[in-house]
Amino acid sequence: MLKVKNKNYLSLKKFCLTLGIDLFGVADIREIRQEFALSPEPLDKIDTAVSLGVRLSSGVLAQIQDRPNRLYFHHYRTVNTLLDQVALKVCNYIQKKGFICIPIPASQIVDWEKQKGHLSHKKIGFLAGLGWIGRNNLLVNSKLGSKFRLVSLLSDMPLKLDKPVEADCHNCRLCVAACPAGAIGESAVDFNHQSCFAKLKDFQRQRLVDQYICGICVNACRGKE
Repeated sequence: MLKVKNKNYLSLKKFCLTLGIDLFGVADIREIRQEFALSPEPLDKIDTAVSLGVRLSSGVLAQIQDRPNRLYFHHYRTVNTLLDQVALKVCNYIQKKGFICIPIPASQIVDWEKQKGHLSHKKIGFLAGLGWIGRNNLLVNSKLGSKFRLVSLLSDMPLKLDKPVEADCHNCRLCVAACPAGAIGESAVDFNHQSCFAKLKDFQRQRLVDQYICGICVNACRGKE
C-alpha cells in the first residue's frame, strides 16, 4: 500500500504542476473533519485532502499601498477562478481513477462575520506541509510568504501524507506594522477578526473593491527569503 500511495502522490503532483500549480501537499484531515460545513456523507470515507496553491503576482501586490485597489481585486478573482478550474480538472482525474473527490471552492464564504468557508484552506495547507499559520492569521510559505491563494480537494484516493512544517514568523513583524486595522498581534490567536472585518467593510463602502478583501498584510509578508 505504501508503494501505491507514493505512486499516486507523485503522479497526482506531476499532473497538478502541469496545470500551473505552484504548491502541492496532502493532509491527514481525520482530526478536523468535524469542523467542515459539509454533509457527513461521504466525509466518513475520506481521510485526506489535497492542498493546491497558486502564486500571486508580486507586481500587482506592490501596487497596494494603504488600501486595496481594482487591479488587485481583479487579480484576486482571476487566481481564484484558476484554482477552481484546476480543482475541477484534478477532481475529474481522481474520479476517473475510481475514487471520491470533492473540490472545495477557493473563495466561497459561508459566514462573513467569522470569515469562514466550507472549511479552512489554510488549516489544510498547514497540515499538508505548505507553511505555518503566521501572525497575520494566514498561511505563510517559506519562499512565497503569504503571496498565494489556495484550494482544497477532499478524496479517498490512497496518497502519501505530508507533515506540517516546524517553523514560525520568528522576529518578523512586517504585517503588524502594515495592518491598517491594527488587527494583527503577536500570534495568530491574537488576531482580531472583528477589527479586520470592520476595515474590510470600510474599504467596500468606499467602493475601492466590490468584495471584502484587503491584501495589505499579504503584500507585507516575506516568508523567510
